[in-house]
Amino acid sequence: MSEYLIYFNQPWVGEHSETWFEARGPLARAVVEEMKAAGVHVFAGGLEEDPAAAFCADATSGTLMFTDGPYVPNPQFLGGFSVIDVADEQAARHWAGKLAEACGWPQEVRRIKS
Repeated sequence: MSEYLIYFNQPWVGEHSETWFEARGPLARAVVEEMKAAGVHVFAGGLEEDPAAAFCADATSGTLMFTDGPYVPNPQFLGGFSVIDVADEQAARHWAGKLAEACGWPQEVRRIKS
């Protein structure tokens, strides 16, 4: 089995009506429930949409410092993710496709090195 990270950047979501988003939520939650039932779900969640709500821990100077906001301001920032544990890349593609269809925006997939 291999773990894969399926994720999206918030700007990939695009502009949609509140009604559109309300319709997508149950679809995405249903895919997560399907992942759980299939025994591949490790973790899934959406992240705070305001990158200014982030904070950073940095010890590269030799002294641990915490700062408010993103480490590097960037128009692309993580919006949400799922971690799955599946047999192979084909299975990861299957679940990423289901999430992409349910959410209505692209999902990127990367295998987690072990």
